[in-house]
Amino acid sequence: MQNNKWVSFLITLLFAVTGGIIFQLISMPIPWLIGSMVFVLIGSNIFHSTKLYWPQQIRNSGMVIVGYTIGLSFTMEALHQIGLQLPAMILLTAMLLMLSTIISILVSKLSGISFPTILMGSIPGGLSQIIPLAEETKGIDITVVTFLQVSRLIMIVFCVPLLIFSPLFGNPDHHAAGVQRAAGWDGLFPHIWIFAVICILAAIIGKKLKLPTAYLLGPMIVTIILNLSGYDGPPLPPSILNISQLMIGAYIGLMLKPERLKNKVRIAFLALLSGLLLISGSIGLSLLLTQLHPITFVSAFLSLSPGGMDQMALIGKEVNADLSVVVCYQLFRILFIFLAVPPLIRVIFRTILKRSLAAEASKIE
Repeated sequence: MQNNKWVSFLITLLFAVTGGIIFQLISMPIPWLIGSMVFVLIGSNIFHSTKLYWPQQIRNSGMVIVGYTIGLSFTMEALHQIGLQLPAMILLTAMLLMLSTIISILVSKLSGISFPTILMGSIPGGLSQIIPLAEETKGIDITVVTFLQVSRLIMIVFCVPLLIFSPLFGNPDHHAAGVQRAAGWDGLFPHIWIFAVICILAAIIGKKLKLPTAYLLGPMIVTIILNLSGYDGPPLPPSILNISQLMIGAYIGLMLKPERLKNKVRIAFLALLSGLLLISGSIGLSLLLTQLHPITFVSAFLSLSPGGMDQMALIGKEVNADLSVVVCYQLFRILFIFLAVPPLIRVIFRTILKRSLAAEASKIE
């Protein structure tokens, strides 16, 4: 049995690595996340007799790396930006989440799928943040959530660069200063061992405290604290970041079960519709942000785009957007989602349960 697991794991790893390499060769954004996810999905449909296997511990390790990387982005400059733009962050984040809630209600009514599942699939976060959060929430259809999140991510990966470079919004600002440091193997040791131990302990403690997505949020919080206290962590080389994307992407690929989707065409259409509505709403909010603060549309759009911070930061680096602004807004939304969404989902479930019980009671009477 153990040997079968190892064989299944090695086959899964082969598909994941192949997908990452091919997607990198064709210059896809975040190739090791999307490539591994797509190819593992394909592999799981090819090897019906041999069930593919990807240990959750490997996914969790990738989450720790991503959490550490996000924590590094929270510098004193980013903190200063948050202080200056906090009212706008609260307002625009609330408006974006309100828009996603309205879209979720519409899609839920059209599809017949439960509102909490559609809401979790429509929340503008990143794959590596939202999928684990959905996985930890009882009563959520992971297949639908993953399908909606992946559909929107694919749309964002293709639409955001096209919109940024389109004549409609002008050319990207090539004079904005980024906050990311060049990452290499030089200077990585021995400090990385200290952060590795601290981040792993933070993840374990976060899990004990039942933090949402503890393996990401725990390392992120402790890295932010150390970073702001003056003890900077070394940035990770691209190869390690690619490996972390593969660790998460392969796991997500195995979670995708298209055959379990009912009314596939209808759900695909509704996913496309909800993604377009959310991106259109982000454009409108980005234009509002440029009126509230003297920043370019490119930086504003990447700050409010309904994707993950890692994806938006990657695109922002390519177009020389102001990464301190992008990181601040994306990070603020991630923290807001982590803190606000789980209680909101629980309230929604309680409300739905009370209504169903009341309906059953009225039928009995």
